[in-house]
Amino acid sequence: MPIVNRIAGLHEEATAWRRDFHQHPELQFDLPRTSAIVADRLREFGCDEVVTGIGRTGVVGVIRGKSTGSGRVVGLRSDMDALPLTEITGAPWASTVPGKMHACGHDGHMAMLLGAGKYLAETRNFDGTAILIFQPAEEGGGGARAMVADGLMDRFGVQEVYGMHNAVGRPVGTFAMRAGPRSAAADLIAIRVEGKGGHAAKPHLAVDTILVASHIVVAIQSVASRNVDPLGQAVISICAFNAGFTNNVIPQTAELRGTVRTFDPAIQDMIERRLKEIAEGTAALFGAKAELTYTRGCPAVVNHPAETDYAIAAAASVVGESNIATDFPPSMGSEDFSFMLNARPGCMVSIGQGDGQYVHHPAYDFNDEILPIGMSYWARLVETRMPA
Repeated sequence: MPIVNRIAGLHEEATAWRRDFHQHPELQFDLPRTSAIVADRLREFGCDEVVTGIGRTGVVGVIRGKSTGSGRVVGLRSDMDALPLTEITGAPWASTVPGKMHACGHDGHMAMLLGAGKYLAETRNFDGTAILIFQPAEEGGGGARAMVADGLMDRFGVQEVYGMHNAVGRPVGTFAMRAGPRSAAADLIAIRVEGKGGHAAKPHLAVDTILVASHIVVAIQSVASRNVDPLGQAVISICAFNAGFTNNVIPQTAELRGTVRTFDPAIQDMIERRLKEIAEGTAALFGAKAELTYTRGCPAVVNHPAETDYAIAAAASVVGESNIATDFPPSMGSEDFSFMLNARPGCMVSIGQGDGQYVHHPAYDFNDEILPIGMSYWARLVETRMPA
C-alpha cells in the first residue's frame, strides 16, 4: 500500500497512544483525561488553534495549509468515549478501570486522527484548512449533536465533514463506503402499563399488567411485518420487561423498553403512531391503561454523493480501487455522526479491521495493524480535497 513514509514512521507512536487510551477509558461526556491528552498532543504537533470545551468536552484542532487561498475548510471527526463494560481480553494494555472499556475502537479512531494531524501539521501540503474534531459521547450521549449545537460548524467554517469507523469482518487494507443511507435512525421507546394489583390466587379481582404487557409485546411485532412496506426497512425490538417483585403478587404496573430503527422519516412517524395505538388499545381491551414515551434519538446517517466520491478517491489512493466496497446494505445500527452530516455535507466510511470479536463485546480489541492505513486515508483526503 502506498502509505506515506512519514506516516509509516508514526505507527509505533500511534500504537502507544492507542493503547494508553485503551488502558484509561472514560464514558460519554466525562472525559477529563482523554480530552486533555488529545488537546496536549494537538498543541505539541503545532496546530494553529486548539479549542477545548466544544460540546462540553469536545476538542478541535485547526491546521492551516501552506496556503489558504482556496478558502476550503474540511472537517475530520473521531469519537472519544468508551463503553460501560468489563474487559476480558487479557491484553497487556487492557482497561485499568473496572466496568469501563474501549469496546468500539474509539481509542483507535483517536490515534488515527492524531497521527494524521501530526503529519498534516508537519507537511501542510494542502491549500485550505483542516479541522480535527474529537467528539465526546458518541455512545448514546448525543455528543455530535452537542458539538453542532455549540456552534462547531459555523465557528470553524466547516464546509464538509468526514467520519471513519473500524469494521470487524472486513479485511485489513480495505474500505467500505456508499452514498445514501448508511446507518439507521435510532429511537427509544418506553411503555408504562397500569392495571390493578392483587393476590396471585385471585386474578379475577386484579387487572394483570404482566398479561397486558405480554400482549402488547406480541402485537408490536406486527408493525414491521404488516404496517411497513416490504421494500422499506424497520426494526422494533423490546429489550426490557420489568414488572413485579415476588411470587404471589400481581403487580400494579409493568414497563417495557426498547428501540426502533428506521431510515425513512415517514416510516418513523408511522411506527410512533402505531405503537401508541397498539399500546393504548391493547391495554384498554383488558381494562388497563398504557402510556407510550417515544424519544427520537440519532437520525439516519445519509452520506452525500459528491463527498462519498471524494472519500472513495482518497481511500483508493491508499489501498487501490479493488479494495473499496461500495455495494453493501446499510446497517440498522446507529451513529450520531448523522447530526454532523445533517449540518454539512460529508461521508462516513468503514475501515477494515480484519476478523475478531465484534464491537460492544468485552473481548473486542482494536487492530493496531490498521493505524497507518487510517492515518494515510485522512492525510490523503485533506491533500486531495484541498490540493496545494
